[in-house]
Amino acid sequence: MPLDPGAGHLAPPAKLIDPAKLERAYYDEHPDPEQPTERVVFGTSGHRGSAFRRSFNEDHIVAITAAICDWRQAHGVDGPLFLGADTHALSEPAQRTALEVLSRRAVQVLRARAGAFTPTPAVSRAIVVHNRGTGPRADGIVVTPSHNPPDDGGFKYNPPHGGPAEGHITTWIEKRANELLVQGVRSVPRTSVDAVARSGFVSEYDFLNRYIEDLPQAVDMEAIARLAPKIGVDPMGGASVEYWGRIGEKYGLHLTVTNKAVDKTFSFVPLDHDGKIRTDCSSPYPMAPLLAIKDQFDVAIGNDGDADRHGIVTPGAGLLSPNHYLSAAVDYLLRHRLNWPAHAAVGKTAVTSSVVERVARAHGRSVLEVPVGFKWFVPGLQDGSLVFGGEESAGACFLARDGSTWTTDKDGILLGLLAAEIVAVTKTDPGALYASLEAKFGTSHYERRDAPADERMRDRLKRLVPDDWSLPSLAGDPVVSRQISAAGGGPLGGLKVSTAQGWFAVRPSGTEDVYKVYAESFRSNAHLEQILSEAAQLVAKLE
Repeated sequence: MPLDPGAGHLAPPAKLIDPAKLERAYYDEHPDPEQPTERVVFGTSGHRGSAFRRSFNEDHIVAITAAICDWRQAHGVDGPLFLGADTHALSEPAQRTALEVLSRRAVQVLRARAGAFTPTPAVSRAIVVHNRGTGPRADGIVVTPSHNPPDDGGFKYNPPHGGPAEGHITTWIEKRANELLVQGVRSVPRTSVDAVARSGFVSEYDFLNRYIEDLPQAVDMEAIARLAPKIGVDPMGGASVEYWGRIGEKYGLHLTVTNKAVDKTFSFVPLDHDGKIRTDCSSPYPMAPLLAIKDQFDVAIGNDGDADRHGIVTPGAGLLSPNHYLSAAVDYLLRHRLNWPAHAAVGKTAVTSSVVERVARAHGRSVLEVPVGFKWFVPGLQDGSLVFGGEESAGACFLARDGSTWTTDKDGILLGLLAAEIVAVTKTDPGALYASLEAKFGTSHYERRDAPADERMRDRLKRLVPDDWSLPSLAGDPVVSRQISAAGGGPLGGLKVSTAQGWFAVRPSGTEDVYKVYAESFRSNAHLEQILSEAAQLVAKLE
């Protein structure tokens, strides 16, 4: 897709949302369940949409919350439900709606104090810690569209393992929610908004301090404090905004929060590559403000809207590719986490750089390659058979220092603090560490591209089989595999073609009218372009 001329610059006033108008649309607009774009649809990270497009409205949240209550009842989940929400304009009304339904169903809800925001990893951590006991099992809901534009809302469910819900759970919830939409959500019992606080089913929970107090279990906070690297953090107006300042204060870090603003228009976030406001901390365009001051810090960190993603900036390398940082993080952790299970594997998605695999195997670790979606790492992070799980879109998590589970969801705060630990302990930064890895394992040339795709094309790509593209070679090299399933199990939702020197994967987006092409070459940028060109030609033949 062509680069928008406004990329990296602040949006003109005409491009900013009107939060009040958006909230009115949330209540006033009603979806037509006969229209596919207006139904409940769970992607890799819950249901997302906009009130303006009638894809995220009060009706949706009533139906989804009621469906979650039905799922809990059917599966014996009768403990508390941890409820978190980020700073997007639709998160506040959606949280209110959810509380009305949950209270009427007598679900004990634990939420942050009024006006506070809760990152996804803090919700996951709360579930994990609670369920170590012997009492009723807890689960959670996070109201967030993650890094999506300001007019979007999101709603995702984390079952008792604390991570993103598996496909069979989201399919169940999605089906039940759409049944309720068809029946009409006025039939769903709700507590009035004024009565929620008096219901006795909603209590305050200190997500912030409990998460922050546990951090030394996962990161060497003492080393970061003692060696005092200069740390800059841009929460990008997201849910981590209060967390970072408190982390700096509690552990005596040399840490500066470069932007403490919270604004439902996200007017301070520069436009992304396509001209949309998006808190994508892995993209250089929204991260432009932090990149402009990178030389003031030894390492700088960005988070997206719900802080499940990380962006790492160093003075020498600038914004690191997520693949580069994941490779550096795996190398460092396998050298410095000596209490981790000796035979546990490193997890990566099928579209994450092969450098991660080469690093892990050099340390004697096996590699579990899974489809796109962090949910595939949850069992391994839960039982300790995985020490690390990471995906190319800048989401990752790893075990606590003693080998126990930290969280089972992506944790952008954790990965940011790890970058500071790397600087403190090694006296170098993750960018320099990655450069040394390329000297050992080869230079990776990697790119992901999006291209327009209508519903018919997206459906065709989902149904690809290896014989559709029985090509003998790719960019001059013999093809060694054609996969529609990840090596570690699970469908890719597309097709991956590999040679000894490179690969590409094609899969449709679950939430946008695009398909994604991922490619990597261990030869050159020219070789990468050849792989991408041949992949595009193969897709074109499907039309």
